[in-house]
Amino acid sequence: MNKPLDAREILIDQALLAKRLRQETSGEVMTDSASRGRYATDASIYQAMPVAVFVPKTADDIAAALQIAAELGVPVLPRGGGTSQCGQTTGTALVIDNTKYFRNVLDLNIEKGYVEVEPGIVLDHLNLSLKQHGLWYPVDVSTAAQATIGGMAGNNSCGSRSIAYGNMVHNVLGIDAWLANGQVAQFGNYANSSGAAKELGDFVKHLAHTLQPEIEAHFPKVLRRVAGYNLDIFHPQSQLPYTQDGSVNLSHLLVGSEGTLAYFKSLKLKLAPLPKHKVLGVVNFASFYKAMDSAQHIVKLGPTAVELVDRTMIDLARNNPSFKKTIETALINPSAQTPEAILLVEFSGEEQAPLLKKLTALQELMADHGLPGSVVSMPDAPLQKNLWEVRKAGLNIMMSLKGDGKPVSFIEDCAVPLESLADYTQALTDVFAKYGSRGTWYAHASVGTLHVRPILDMRRDGAQKMRAVAEEASALVRKYKGAYSGEHGDGLCRGEWISWQFGPKITQALAEIKHAFDPKGLFNPGKIIDPPKMDDVSNFRFPPSYKVIPLQPALDWSAWNVQNNPITEETTAPGTGGDPANGLAKAVEMCNNNGHCRKFDAEVMCPSYRVTRDEKHLTRGRANTLRLALSNQLDIQDESSPLGSDAIKEVMDLCVSCKACRRECPTGVDMAKMKIEFLSAYKKRVGHSLRDLAVAYLPKYASTISSIPLLPAILNLRNHFKPLAKLQEWMMGISAQRSLPVWKGRTFWSNIQSNTSYQYSPEELSKHKGVVLFADTFNAYFEDENLQAALKVLKSAGYRVHIPQKSRHQQNQQEKSACSKEFCCGRTYLAAGMVDKAKETLRELVDHLAPYAQNNIPIIGLEPSCLFTLKDEALVMGFGERAIEVSRQAQLLEEFLAREAKADSLSLHFQAASKPVLFHGHCHQKSFGAVSPALELLKLIPQANPQLIESSCCGMAGSFGYEAEHIEVSKQMAEASLLPSIRKAPDSWVVADGTSCRHQIADGAQKQAVHIARILAAHL
Repeated sequence: MNKPLDAREILIDQALLAKRLRQETSGEVMTDSASRGRYATDASIYQAMPVAVFVPKTADDIAAALQIAAELGVPVLPRGGGTSQCGQTTGTALVIDNTKYFRNVLDLNIEKGYVEVEPGIVLDHLNLSLKQHGLWYPVDVSTAAQATIGGMAGNNSCGSRSIAYGNMVHNVLGIDAWLANGQVAQFGNYANSSGAAKELGDFVKHLAHTLQPEIEAHFPKVLRRVAGYNLDIFHPQSQLPYTQDGSVNLSHLLVGSEGTLAYFKSLKLKLAPLPKHKVLGVVNFASFYKAMDSAQHIVKLGPTAVELVDRTMIDLARNNPSFKKTIETALINPSAQTPEAILLVEFSGEEQAPLLKKLTALQELMADHGLPGSVVSMPDAPLQKNLWEVRKAGLNIMMSLKGDGKPVSFIEDCAVPLESLADYTQALTDVFAKYGSRGTWYAHASVGTLHVRPILDMRRDGAQKMRAVAEEASALVRKYKGAYSGEHGDGLCRGEWISWQFGPKITQALAEIKHAFDPKGLFNPGKIIDPPKMDDVSNFRFPPSYKVIPLQPALDWSAWNVQNNPITEETTAPGTGGDPANGLAKAVEMCNNNGHCRKFDAEVMCPSYRVTRDEKHLTRGRANTLRLALSNQLDIQDESSPLGSDAIKEVMDLCVSCKACRRECPTGVDMAKMKIEFLSAYKKRVGHSLRDLAVAYLPKYASTISSIPLLPAILNLRNHFKPLAKLQEWMMGISAQRSLPVWKGRTFWSNIQSNTSYQYSPEELSKHKGVVLFADTFNAYFEDENLQAALKVLKSAGYRVHIPQKSRHQQNQQEKSACSKEFCCGRTYLAAGMVDKAKETLRELVDHLAPYAQNNIPIIGLEPSCLFTLKDEALVMGFGERAIEVSRQAQLLEEFLAREAKADSLSLHFQAASKPVLFHGHCHQKSFGAVSPALELLKLIPQANPQLIESSCCGMAGSFGYEAEHIEVSKQMAEASLLPSIRKAPDSWVVADGTSCRHQIADGAQKQAVHIARILAAHL
């Protein structure tokens, strides 16, 4: 009964299903292999290709889709953020994505403390809207930035503060849901229920009364038990009652049902007051066992959370530039050996004074247990917030391990009583060692749920080890009277253990509940009832049959082409990982589908998704499509060029190469470099357009245009004469809505008196306060005032400046050179997919700069996209140690000056600013952590009061914002936060280092933004 249908049985109806959905609904329908493949996985180890994907726009669309699927016998799988750990949202079914349109707040009652929402709303988005009322929804899962309320209810999610607030089931007041027959039923208080909900409630009540002895004997008595259905609502077994008054709420039957009983239409949630004050005590432990043993004593102090971070995760966080500084604030001594574990102990309440006393009590408690001086006190909210962000990223930090061995989720949220926690973790550690692995531990010490993932290679012997470890772990859970599934649900991973946990009678009762709700078994079949074996390789994302297509990438990905040791986590030498794609495939496979790229917080990732909310325009969607293409799982006619296929073009079309994923993706998926690979392959297949050539060769012809009398003025007519702009759009695809950079007859180079100006050898600069100032094409030919301002600032501070220029011999070799007088970083060639040309021109620059770098002379740039090419792409082009040495010295002007100021070596004095300063960071600036130095430098100007504009990508992204097919998306990206923020402060300076950013601001806000060099020079 209810077993997953074989794909061959379903696909015969795919065309009819798609046809009817398109005719009878207003939603989006996708049946191509790439679109379905993007929904075939979640954050688990599993993969199943959907029959089709449907994105409904209205409730009527969902109702119609359910009816059509029922008539055609097609299973239905509701999906939220796709972040499930156990395979709940993978299946051969019609996958319905609620997240794009079905995400509204329907009702908010502040007095009664509840909110009613649609299932596709993201937790963080809901809490942001509640914050103004002093309320929040307190089931604070670590994936709050991407997890939807519907998905959280489907899994009975918990969160860090469940010791204080309970699980999802304790915080749901009602659910309206479609039943299998298309009827909408209202599940709420049982005593007040009617209709279909009452009938189903009566049926379950009869089962529960009949099986009361079985329920009392087999349901774990811990707070964290989320397996099966909540059959015990009539005889509660949890440490925390389902309801405060002891009543029965039928919606609790649906919480944790994983979409197998009904399709959620709306959910009524119980809200909690936002705590006015929080304090945090971080306890450092030299012994992991001691940390686990201490949890049972710490909870007696009444904390709202006690969270574990173990040594492995601490070390991984310290190796991640996004997390290093923050995690080290939690350590007693950052320069000493990393502690084996830390516990984050939070207290919250209405007044801070009592909370500070709680921190003192924690310190005294740890001293009483032999650990005096082990607590780092954090009463300050910003430090707490940053540290919680690292803790929330813990799962994904764990997944950043390179190589085929990965931490695998299958026993990670077993829950045991606190008094047994230390012995359980020690015994499980021994089990891991027995099978040649070890676990990385983190999570909820307060409730006896510790996430642990042994490192296994699922392509080789991982499945066998997974089975063996699971069997021994289950014996331990039974020994300590715990719950095998304590937070992340059952899915494909733990479904088969339901019968082990509950016994045959309750298992049969669960099947009867499923049949009563869903007689045809079309709601997410194979989950909870009649699940497959956890190690059925046919369900794996990386089964033993998984193979990568051999190819030679354009860039060097050998750093990813490694294997790892599951015990030490050490990796082999670059290039030894056996990847037929020479490391590119392994880099792509680093995406574990955690969905962190779906976030909408203050950082950058992922700009295109923020505008479209389409899975294909998401780092995860792109990575999945690349993985499927590289492993020959897509319908690509030319298998010799999977990277250059139309399927990859579709997902890369709106990638703006912002590099945010390089920094913000916890597993380091570098989509900007992957786009270079795509462009290289795609352009080799289809050729370069006139627009490609115009962009790519701009550094080469810029000097010619500027040197011909009247030509710059003639070209600039395009910005003032609309027919010319329209003609250019027709011929080249450059939008007529967009102004173009203004050509100049007098450029930076023509303003330099002679070819020997600012020319110094490395030895000469070494004897003075010497720096290299890289004059990039954009600032040299279009905005030379920025370079002049930079020179003024540097010379005023007493620095001798060398500006790289080619020798006469090099200038005479134009056929071998990418530029004329100046060197070039190759950025424009990369944007056009001309990797060989980029290597050629970038090698010249690296060769010139290397001697200066070897003499520890700072290499300064003004344009972030050019400067950071030296710290990024230059390192994967085979230039060897020279590129590494240059990258170490390469820095933006503000990075250099801020560092000098911090060392008290900057002799500059600024006059007071007449108006405040707004600062917009270029995406690459943000990616390389170079925004803070800019703000620090601007603070040296009296009364400037610099404020960072919290924005994602400005939307220009080099040539992207000029392209006719992308102009609207470009504008939408800018209007998300950047341009509105500027309009709200009309009397401010606007500082933006990126030439494209300044252009977007000028076009969209009619405001002139300036480079930081100009504002510094203006205030000298």
